Amino acid sequence: MNYLNIFDKATFWIKYIHSLNAKYYKNNFLEIGAGIGSFTDGYKNKIKNIYLTEIGEENLKILENKYKNNSNIYVYHHNLLSSDKKFNTIAHYNVLEHIEKDKEEIENCLKKINSNGFLIILVPAHNSLYSKLDKEVGHYRRYDKSFFKNLKLRDASVISLKYVDCLGFVLYYLNKLVFKNETFPTPFKIFIWDKLFTPATILIDFLTGYKFGKNVLCVIKKN
Repeated sequence: MNYLNIFDKATFWIKYIHSLNAKYYKNNFLEIGAGIGSFTDGYKNKIKNIYLTEIGEENLKILENKYKNNSNIYVYHHNLLSSDKKFNTIAHYNVLEHIEKDKEEIENCLKKINSNGFLIILVPAHNSLYSKLDKEVGHYRRYDKSFFKNLKLRDASVISLKYVDCLGFVLYYLNKLVFKNETFPTPFKIFIWDKLFTPATILIDFLTGYKFGKNVLCVIKKN
């Protein structure tokens, strides 16, 4: 099972994340671990020179086929952080939790960002929520804001740090308690979370100042 196909249907959630980050989207944009392009589709027509990397063979084939006729999007199997190219924005959408040496990954990303560019990181929050899903898809950990606050950054600074999806936290926690043996959520559960709860989450997150949620969203600016 490619679990990304399930979450690809969470269109309200994806639009929500884009709305929070759109002002950081610049030409010469690198999305690391693009999966099957779920996030890519939301910005592909808004900026120029988009670079996607993906190490999963199945996902890579999907990306190559999906964007084969799009001259604005370049798909790579290898890690562009080891190349000489630099970017104005690098996005990590639910990727950092898959990387064992996460702080080293952040440092490597920042080295490849031009001055006044941005590193956007979206990760699952709170290790208390760590579930069979996290284990199955290869998550090393979940995160708290403190991780990003305590980063020792050189020539860069955290300019935005939010918890997002407060209602999703409640749903995820209840689902973990009740459906203890479940690994992947059903498409129906994704539909309920995305189409019914996410619109309310958007408002509540804003009114509560992004102090609580199922995910952490961090933006780091390169000096």
